Amino acid sequence: MEQTLRDRYEVVIGLEVHAQLLTNTKAYSSDLNSYGSAPNTNISVITLGHPGTLPVMNRKTIDFAIRLGLACGCNIAPQQHFARKNYFYPDLPKGYQITQDTTPICTGGYILIRTEDGTQKSIGITRIHMEEDAGKSIHDVDVYDTLVDLNRAGTPLLEIVSEPDLRSSSEAYNYLTEVRKLLRYLDICDGNMEEGSMRCDANVSVRLVGAKDFGTKVEVKNMNSIRNVQRAIEFEITRQIEALESGEALTQETRAFDALKGSTISMRTKEAANDYRYFPEPDLPPITVTTAQIAAISKDMPALPHALFERYTQTYGLSDYDAYNITDQKGLALYYEALIGFTKNYKAAANWLMGDIKSYLNEQGVDISSFPIGAERIAALIELIDQGKISNSIAAQRLFPALFVSTETPLEIAERLNLIQSSDSSVIESFIAQVIEQNSAEVERYRSGEKQLIGFFMGQLMKVSGGKADPKASNAILRQKLEA
Repeated sequence: MEQTLRDRYEVVIGLEVHAQLLTNTKAYSSDLNSYGSAPNTNISVITLGHPGTLPVMNRKTIDFAIRLGLACGCNIAPQQHFARKNYFYPDLPKGYQITQDTTPICTGGYILIRTEDGTQKSIGITRIHMEEDAGKSIHDVDVYDTLVDLNRAGTPLLEIVSEPDLRSSSEAYNYLTEVRKLLRYLDICDGNMEEGSMRCDANVSVRLVGAKDFGTKVEVKNMNSIRNVQRAIEFEITRQIEALESGEALTQETRAFDALKGSTISMRTKEAANDYRYFPEPDLPPITVTTAQIAAISKDMPALPHALFERYTQTYGLSDYDAYNITDQKGLALYYEALIGFTKNYKAAANWLMGDIKSYLNEQGVDISSFPIGAERIAALIELIDQGKISNSIAAQRLFPALFVSTETPLEIAERLNLIQSSDSSVIESFIAQVIEQNSAEVERYRSGEKQLIGFFMGQLMKVSGGKADPKASNAILRQKLEA
């Protein structure tokens, strides 16, 4: 599509995120909430909706919803009412889903994202409500039949509904990234879209730039990664603009995304809310959320990525790039927090975490939780460098690898391997004499005006000294000798 045509239209996007909660049991029963079990093993008569069975509210679901609401700056409703959302599908054994309709637990609030130009944008939250998941229909195992696994049925969910504030597929990508990061920091959802524990439906419409009314909304489902959400939105933008330009009327509908083809296909016309025949859930009494309960949860809240980012950039002087990469994963941020508890060289701590430590994690294919060297030992390594006892290169090439195979302190290892730098001028002068003798041609070039060769001589000095010559002390002596 030509950019001039694309620029005539504005895209309007709202996202609905379903997050499976990391509770031990399901939303309204004591059935195990566990991914990967054998099909139809984590079920009971309550999950199966047998007559005469009654649901019992999982209080942890409410606590998790409050945690997320506080993190997003939402209003927390004091009274919790539940409703039945009625629809028939083979993996919904009760024939209805227990959810919240008119009284969502959280309203208002926002998620902060970074736009393409690096500025911050606030994406409003319409509501966050509690509900249960359906089971899973499996269409690609049996040639003739659809198989149903009800292990997922009754799993507690939070549905996070955004305002239609997103204006591009990249903003949608960044929003989902921030939501997933927040869920992981709060320890309420693992955010694994590939496993279905975080799912997203995208509501997409287009309108002419300057138009006040929204265009016809299309809901896109069946996306198993944040990247696929972005791809589906891009396809829909093009499809809808081309349809409008050709005079075609768009239909409010639900579409599925085909990841292999990169396109969406129509599933059904969009149901209206009254199609679900919501009515109050008669088997669950209203639940009260007290101010004391909210205060207790608020007191136990962890540091969140946005607050950490601001502290790292404003207080510790890290670059936006370093701060963003450290806070991108909760485990990295926790390790960094531990590290700066032992050293105040915040930049060096960031460099080691995002450099040598991150390289090790990537090479080994492990998470920071499996990193075998404690933060205190890395801080001791940084202190040796700051004290001028070892160089950065020696620390990275010799000392850091030795920490994996020894329980000694970095100083003890450095002393055992004879890595401690010397600032003794007589020792340094003897090393410099060797360098000058071995590189007479370069010495003449330096004395003829090629002062940039100082880097070459420093490299040779480090080589001759085995990295033991203190660079700061050596540089001045080296220049003096070369210009003599």
